[in-house]
Order: sequence, then C-alpha cells, then structure tokens
Amino acid sequence: MRRRIQLLGKPLIMGILNVTEDSFYDGSLYSSLDKAVARAKEMIDEGVDIIDVGGESTRPFSQRVPVEEELKRTIPVIKKIREFSDIPLSIDTYKSVVAYEAIMAGADIVNDISGLSFDDKMAKLVAELDVPVVVMHIKGKPEDMQISPHYEDVISEIKDYFKERVEYAKKEGIKEENIIIDPGIGFGKRVEDNLKILKNLEEFKTLKKPILIGTSMKTFIGIITKSPLNERLSGTLASVAISVWNGADIVRVHNVKETKKVVDLVYAIKMS
Repeated sequence: MRRRIQLLGKPLIMGILNVTEDSFYDGSLYSSLDKAVARAKEMIDEGVDIIDVGGESTRPFSQRVPVEEELKRTIPVIKKIREFSDIPLSIDTYKSVVAYEAIMAGADIVNDISGLSFDDKMAKLVAELDVPVVVMHIKGKPEDMQISPHYEDVISEIKDYFKERVEYAKKEGIKEENIIIDPGIGFGKRVEDNLKILKNLEEFKTLKKPILIGTSMKTFIGIITKSPLNERLSGTLASVAISVWNGADIVRVHNVKETKKVVDLVYAIKMS
C-alpha cells in the first residue's frame, strides 16, 4: 500500500539516512544494516515525517557508485524498515533501476538530485509508478558542480529551470500533484547563491509546487559561522527556521529531534 504524504499544514521533516561509506557528514556511521535500522527507529521516535534513504554520496567532488552497489546498500534497509514501520520512505537516487527496486521494496517517494536529467528513463518510471518525485536544481554534476559556479540572477535562473523541468515531467506523464521542487542548496551554488535562495524562498511559491529545502550541515553554514563540520547544528537550525518562515514545505535534515522543536515553534509563531 502506497503511503501518501500530506503537505497541507505544518512543514514536514525529512530525516537523512545515508547508508554510504563516504557521506560528507556522517561518513560510514550507518553503512551497516543494523546501524541504519537503529538510526531509522531513533528518527521515528524523534518525530520524523519522512526518511530519505541514500546509497550514494552526492557531496561535491564525490565519485559515482555502481548500480549494484547502490542496490546492495539501500534495498535491505528499506525492506527492514518496512517490517516494523509504515513511515513514508524516500529513495535518494537519480538512477531509474534503483528507484524502481526501492519502490518495489516499500519506498514511497523518489528524490532525484538531477531533476530527472541524469537518467532518461526516470521520468517515465515515476509516471508509471505514480509516486511523488523531488525535482532538484543542480548546476553540473556532483564531481564538478562546485568548480566556479556562476549565475547572473540565481532566483530567476532556478525558476526557469523548474518551469522547464515541470513541463518535461508532465509531458512524460508525471502528475502535477506528484511534483516537489528543491532549489538544491550547495549543488552548484556559491555561498551568496545559497543565502539568496533562503532569503527569497517565497518567490518559488509562484510555481505552485511544494518546496523542499536541504541545508543541513552544509559548507556555506561553516563558512558564514566559521564552524567545522561538527559545530554546524546551530547554523543548520537557523537556516531551517528561515526556510520554514519563508515557505518551505519539507526540510531535509540530519538532526531530527532538534529540528522538530524549531519547526514546531516557527510554525506556531507564523500561524498565530
């Protein structure tokens, strides 16, 4: 049975579950099945709304992982979570084969960093499976996206990208209500670009699509706050607060417990 996510009301928290050897933040912390499942249970207890399972790091300058390896990392985790929970699950992949197997194993959402552009079979697959898809903006590919990215007007350029991607998705048969957009913080962006996106997030509301934002522990926070990776939680929570205030519908984070408190408070103030 497909679990549908409800995007009306308080923003949802998407918890990151990286089952990789080289994630930029948690490395190989959850690369074993037992540790990944234990972390999923922990996030559920902390109040997560969606768990995003990823088997390939897409941090800047990362290397690609073979399909077989990505399947080996992600599918057992999804199946195991499904044994004890009906929490909505997302598969973080741009590969149609991985997306298909993940949905068959019990995942509900496809989270594609390439905006349906790296695999020409992905859009058709999403349409056939009739599942929500996160269409993210990226400039370049993970291995080269942070080599001198440049924009004349980052907001209008990303909006134009989304207009084109949404039309493509619809043409391939994806339902409008299944499309979620993600401006792609840190994916081919300079520090100033990330800041402008967060400040002007409401401008993307004109596209009439749910907005996902993922700022968790990212480099721009470290640069602005002069913080190493393990000291970026406060900056992350500040960026989550701004995102929720400016209209984010889903926030994708590593630290669910702390994020939930921020989302609850900011949403209460906004709705008061």
